[in-house]
Amino acid sequence: MLNALEVFTTVVVGVMVGAEFSVAFILNPILNALPEDSGILGRAHGGRMLGAVMPVWYITSLVLVAVWAIAGWHRPGAGFVVTAGALLILSVIMSLLLLVPINNRGKTWTPDNLPADWKQQMTRWDRFHYVRVAVIIAAFTLLVAALS
Repeated sequence: MLNALEVFTTVVVGVMVGAEFSVAFILNPILNALPEDSGILGRAHGGRMLGAVMPVWYITSLVLVAVWAIAGWHRPGAGFVVTAGALLILSVIMSLLLLVPINNRGKTWTPDNLPADWKQQMTRWDRFHYVRVAVIIAAFTLLVAALS
């Protein structure tokens, strides 16, 4: 049963990493290359859609890692799992303090109500997101290492 939890947790976190990686390195560069109105509308829609889904995914991942850490405390690799959990906690804190406030503003933007500094805000969100992606990649890597 613990083996199934380990694999399931690793897959859930891995798919989350893939989604966030895609946003950072595929989706946002595509949206940034579109004419301004299209890119803004795309980012606003993405902010609404992913803003609803990702919190559930992050918390579910964190809960699964916590259950794995508790259930597998006696097994080799438990330190990797605990450290991965700490990194996921860091990613949630980063999200709440740095990314969500910008996202909450950006998801309401249209070409008619853009603030003067919208590009700077999006660039700032992107930079924070790159760091968050690095953090969750590290957590995922630790979970994979804990499997072996």
